[in-house]
Amino acid sequence: MRVLFATFGARNHVHAQVALAWALRVAGHEVCMASHPDLGDVIARTGLTAVPVGRELNEDQVMEELREREDAARDTYDEEAPDAQLLLTMDELRPEKLTYDHMHGVFTAMTSAVFQNYSSTEMIDDLVDFARGWRPDLVVWDPLTFAGAVAARVTGAAHARLMFGLDLVGRMRESYLAEVRGRPAALREDPMREWLGWVMERYGGAFTEDLVTGQWTIDPVPTSLRLPVGLPYVPVRCVAYNGRGSIPPWLREVPERPRVCLTLGVSHREVMGGDQASIGELIDAVAGLDVEVVATLNARQLRAVTSLPGNVRTVDFVPMDALLPSCSAVISHGGSGTVHTAFLYGVPQILVPGTMWDNGIRADLVERSGTGLRLDAETLTAAALRDALARVLTEPSFVAGADRLRRETLATPSPRDIVPVLESLTAEHRRPGATRHNAPARNDV
Repeated sequence: MRVLFATFGARNHVHAQVALAWALRVAGHEVCMASHPDLGDVIARTGLTAVPVGRELNEDQVMEELREREDAARDTYDEEAPDAQLLLTMDELRPEKLTYDHMHGVFTAMTSAVFQNYSSTEMIDDLVDFARGWRPDLVVWDPLTFAGAVAARVTGAAHARLMFGLDLVGRMRESYLAEVRGRPAALREDPMREWLGWVMERYGGAFTEDLVTGQWTIDPVPTSLRLPVGLPYVPVRCVAYNGRGSIPPWLREVPERPRVCLTLGVSHREVMGGDQASIGELIDAVAGLDVEVVATLNARQLRAVTSLPGNVRTVDFVPMDALLPSCSAVISHGGSGTVHTAFLYGVPQILVPGTMWDNGIRADLVERSGTGLRLDAETLTAAALRDALARVLTEPSFVAGADRLRRETLATPSPRDIVPVLESLTAEHRRPGATRHNAPARNDV
């Protein structure tokens, strides 16, 4: 069968799709990956075929527009919001806060400021045009790239979301639709239905809820940490892909002291333009400790550091799946790639999450699981981080918690293992008669 992956122009979102894409490719299926032109080279370096669609996603321009719309959204929908980002976050889980007015404001702001930027009219048109010619059997789309669902619906392909983290959209969507159903028919407004319904009308179709949450969802989050959402999920083990890299000589040696990885990921430094945790406080916290610290920080991030302690080694980049197996602990921003890789290798964690997407909720879940500790980025002090690190390195409960998550992760089907499941679901959901008719005969599954 032919499988089309679709994501928006962020490198870590591409990386989240590579392992499954290659599992399908190795199983004999035809695979290509569509994204904004900015990511063409990134995709090509994975060995997959890149399909540029839409215009370049200028992140500086997008972030400036987001800041402008944050203020407008707050003024329009929640004048008492404590900060301008309230309605551009979907990480509210408290039932008493999930009122219709709040969720309607969130979906209105997110649809106009985020979803329509990541799936612009140009991107949707280009992706649909490619899909009409290539005729995929299955479209696998990033949960923020609704263009993938549209292209699947127009061409009759089956389609599924591939999560990069927690299912915030599915969780809030479930609560929101329950509130909408309780309102008078004339007041059942739905920003996503309006937008995606308008998009589908352009192609002679109509809105259905699978355009928002997929026909099913492929989920790398350990089942014990998944948010409670009543949608069909296919669990898959998160297999790290960090891009091209090499193992430096020092990493081949067994560390003489406990090794600690300190990383803030690439999302904030590449997409958001900065880090939310104080790098100076992070470095001060580990100074003088009887540990070897490997800090994955680039030159810009290190400008704020006047001097490096002798026990700190800085590297711009090293693959997490090569580094973490040698570590006794990891200090991070709570990004999904880092956290899931730590699960895979049973490494206790200290999370200092910022406000990006689901990092805060993920940090809470990690702490509740007994796998690590959470600290607040805005009030972080070197003393608090030093104390947390001492606990994680010396208290056996954190090693035991990390081992439980490692065993759960290893027991989850690998990307290769779920290929037959995807083949079966594709045959079930693909619209009969909508696949290729005049294409050359091939040995499709």
